[in-house]
Amino acid sequence: MAAAQVGDANAYTILLGELAAWLRRYYARRLPPSMTDDAVQNVLLAIHEKRHTYDPARPFGPWLAAIARYKWIDRLRALKAEASEPLDENMGVPDHEDSVIAGSTFKQLLAELKPPQAEAIRLVKLEGYSVEETSQATGQSISLVKVNIHRGLKRLASIIKATRDAD
Repeated sequence: MAAAQVGDANAYTILLGELAAWLRRYYARRLPPSMTDDAVQNVLLAIHEKRHTYDPARPFGPWLAAIARYKWIDRLRALKAEASEPLDENMGVPDHEDSVIAGSTFKQLLAELKPPQAEAIRLVKLEGYSVEETSQATGQSISLVKVNIHRGLKRLASIIKATRDAD
């Protein structure tokens, strides 16, 4: 962002691409899928309009997170303000038993792994973080994250195979 503030168009283009990816993950966990792209575009526009307020002497992450959070809250308020139709009492409700059981079973399987392996698999494979982002978040080296994912998945496969063989 500091380079973009002094006119480096290439740095600004790269920054916007990385921000878009981060914001998609951020909003994927917080908003309905149909609202994610609009929220991302809204934040990118806000960042563009307010880029002059960023102080390069301070960390960029908290500045970005504050904007994303405020825009998220604005989206939630807009959802609340929208008129909604009353639900039909005869409307069918889909059964979520299979997904609940699958989620619970997967949590039990992850509990069988070493914590660094489970964390690496959760972040990369379930939450969509890159290996580099996972490395930064967990303090593991990039190669260790890759090794933990590989070994963790191999261990999960052996646990599942052993369970099948026992049945």
